[in-house]
Amino acid sequence: MDDDSPQARWERHTAVPLGLCSLLFLTAYAVLVLGHGLPPAARDACLAALLAAWGLFLVDYGVRWRLSGQGPRFVPAHWLDTLVLVLPLLRPLRVVKVYEAVQRRRGRPRLALYARVAFYAGLSVLLLGFAGALAVYQQEHSAPHATIRTFGDSVWWTCSTLATVGYGDVVPVTRLGRTIAVGLMACGLALLGAVTGSFSSWLLHVFAREGDERPPGF
Repeated sequence: MDDDSPQARWERHTAVPLGLCSLLFLTAYAVLVLGHGLPPAARDACLAALLAAWGLFLVDYGVRWRLSGQGPRFVPAHWLDTLVLVLPLLRPLRVVKVYEAVQRRRGRPRLALYARVAFYAGLSVLLLGFAGALAVYQQEHSAPHATIRTFGDSVWWTCSTLATVGYGDVVPVTRLGRTIAVGLMACGLALLGAVTGSFSSWLLHVFAREGDERPPGF
């Protein structure tokens, strides 16, 4: 995509506001899930914040679709954006783009490639883990025969799932909880692969430079 295209300019100008909106969405959802005994007014305010944030996401998606000029091809070409629109809990990952947008605006040097991969992967794990723990806790804590009864149980299960360890001491028992588990497993594998691949590439780069300094015959 051309950096001077209308779509690129739109994305540059909306990256930070939509990133903050994503954090608002996640905060409102967390209050709804964890705020047991909230007064009706507070619950209504959180629901209004969720709907307003999702409405802004929908407007952003529609504007980018329009500016792209791709017509119906925009949906398959931007399948991840479409998935995030349908599953707004993934939207906080947009916060990852805020760092890039702020650096570009201020003209400051960005992190090196390998450091950026590690930073983005770490932030993605944190946001995905928190959102996944909230979603699983919401589905599981009151289900019959559930082993995930507290938010702490859900956080522990999410960490072991994203780390691809899976101790099995607590597991989701509902269909939606297990569906979320599959998504977290896939994300954990993808993020682990990204970090491992970046680290391996960095090591190869270092060893390749050191190879020029080795004595003959080595």
